[in-house]
Amino acid sequence: MKRSFPLVFAFVVGFLVLLAEFIPHRPFNQLTSTLENWFMIISGFAILLGQISLIRVNSKIIAHKEENWQYHLAGMISFALMLLFGILWGMREASGVLGNGEDLARWIGLKPFDYLFTYAYMPLSATVFALLAFFIASAAYRAFIIRGFESNLLMITAVIVIIGRTSIGSMLTGWLPESLSFWHIPNLLILSWNTPILQRNVPF
Repeated sequence: MKRSFPLVFAFVVGFLVLLAEFIPHRPFNQLTSTLENWFMIISGFAILLGQISLIRVNSKIIAHKEENWQYHLAGMISFALMLLFGILWGMREASGVLGNGEDLARWIGLKPFDYLFTYAYMPLSATVFALLAFFIASAAYRAFIIRGFESNLLMITAVIVIIGRTSIGSMLTGWLPESLSFWHIPNLLILSWNTPILQRNVPF
């Protein structure tokens, strides 16, 4: 019961939020707004618990000098610096305990927190995501191996999406008359992306 109840509760809440995207009327829109407020409150406590867990786990590894403990030490130092700079001088328009740090901002161009976030965290995260592209390509190759109906459907969908994102899609179906414009591959992609959920999260 202790394991099944949270799973069932999360499933019901997720289903209601998904349903509200297709039925944006009372009571679903009000219910979704309330659930989003609850999510913001719970996420605040979750971030605090995550920070406590991060400190406990990494401190234990560093204290016992387990394998690759140097990387955990670097992570803890980075976490402490970002937290310290954010508390002392704040970030963006928000001020910290010592104010906005105008002198430091004039010296390095940004607040210390914003400087590290822009010129350290963002390049490092871009590097990590770039490395993930190789793993994604390998997983896609294994997933697209045609073995059954689901694999065939996944392969056909992937080929349509890839072709539709290039000029080849327009060339292959551009000869169709205007009455059949629905079957133009670029139009199929536009219709597939033209949903409230995807419009909210996808930048194109």
